[in-house]
Amino acid sequence: MNEKLPILAVETSGDICSVAVMFDKKTFSEYSINQKHIHSQKLLDLIKTTFNDHGIKLENVGHIAVSVGPGSFTGLRIGMAAVKGLAFGASLPVVPVPTFEALALRIVNYLPEKTKFIIANNVNLEELYYCRFIKENSSYNIMDALKLVKKIEFSQIIKKGDVIFGNFHSYNPLISIAFPSALDIAKWSYFFGKDLLTFEYDYIEPNYLKKFDIKVKK
Repeated sequence: MNEKLPILAVETSGDICSVAVMFDKKTFSEYSINQKHIHSQKLLDLIKTTFNDHGIKLENVGHIAVSVGPGSFTGLRIGMAAVKGLAFGASLPVVPVPTFEALALRIVNYLPEKTKFIIANNVNLEELYYCRFIKENSSYNIMDALKLVKKIEFSQIIKKGDVIFGNFHSYNPLISIAFPSALDIAKWSYFFGKDLLTFEYDYIEPNYLKKFDIKVKK
């Protein structure tokens, strides 16, 4: 376990801009705004509000956990830039948290042991991010590694008994959970992030799995 508490966690991989402070396994505070394209305007304000409401300062934080994707190109960049800036200024270590695994850690709370489940999220009109897990010992193990697949191929990937989560709705997910919350990011960092703590901020990059073409207006 990662004992560097409290944890400041940031999740910006989807439409929701989410910030959490986890003081211990049972005590936490989380603030979220569910609005598209708001991350750059509200992320730092959410962090400030969270700190003010609980009378803590950045220097009181043990480490910062940040969702690294896959997910929104812009959202991940905004979250990562903010975290790197805060961490550098306060000399705090950062834990890069794999987004799908943090979500899987929440999903297992809804499922019986040995249940196999898939997270499938849209990338664009033709592709999706996909990963298959199994619930074991109240946690998860990865069965099929995270990958980018064509939507037309997804029906061949699904196996009998798979429970599907995510925002790819063609297969009617049992529970519409597509992205983790900041608290999920904090919990993953607490349980699994000890060996990922780093001060090498320049080496922390979003995991897109896909190259994006950035168009510049002339």
